[in-house]
Amino acid sequence: MYDQAQAWSKIASRYEQEFIDPYRGDVHNPMLRALRQMRGLDRLTAADFGCGLGPLLPFLAERFQAVWGVDFAPEMIAQARQRCASLPNVRFLEQPFGDLSPLYGQIDVATSVNSLVLPDVRQLDEALVQIRRCLRPGGKLFGIVPSLDGVHYHTMLLLDRALRSGKPLDAARMNAASLAEHGSYCFAFGRFHFQGIEQHFWQPFEIPYRLKRAGFKRVQMRKTLLSWKQFSGWKELQDYPPPWDWCFLARV
Repeated sequence: MYDQAQAWSKIASRYEQEFIDPYRGDVHNPMLRALRQMRGLDRLTAADFGCGLGPLLPFLAERFQAVWGVDFAPEMIAQARQRCASLPNVRFLEQPFGDLSPLYGQIDVATSVNSLVLPDVRQLDEALVQIRRCLRPGGKLFGIVPSLDGVHYHTMLLLDRALRSGKPLDAARMNAASLAEHGSYCFAFGRFHFQGIEQHFWQPFEIPYRLKRAGFKRVQMRKTLLSWKQFSGWKELQDYPPPWDWCFLARV
């Protein structure tokens, strides 16, 4: 975990340029829509687990009485503090997901956006248990996780594009695999490697399975439809539905 904290801190200054952004204006983000529709939040406490650079924290601070930004990477926390310097109801906790005991029983609504990506699924399962313990009875967890099936979908469209251009099948496969960065993935186990960072990409059936094992109930799922402009070949593919990450709501 320490090595990953260092790796995430190292990438902090380039994170918003290097990683898919679920907060872009051309992204269909069901989590933000659901939070906007909730009422009575000004009496509640929220926590963003894996807050990173803090892009969600101002949005939460406008709606909730108190907000916690939680991350295990020191440089991520440092930049999030700067971003939220003018927000008096935002506090920070530098803490690994394996021990969230300082917040046990204190949170009404939790969010976790592209941060439930621990490559060791044992640690991932424990992180979900820890987040559940932070939630009060009736609490909710909103999450977005990177989608492995979305990668397969993008690959399919790239393959068909290459075949339409006249490439032989083997060459079309190589072209699609290269553009979709298959060399960075282990598809059998949902692992992704990038600049020293390891991430877990999720299958849709895995989401209710892991959340219910961690003690959550009533898991609902929606697609976060991403921006084509952040994907290879987007100009030729933009007439198709875009790739997605998975958004979920789980209740205690």
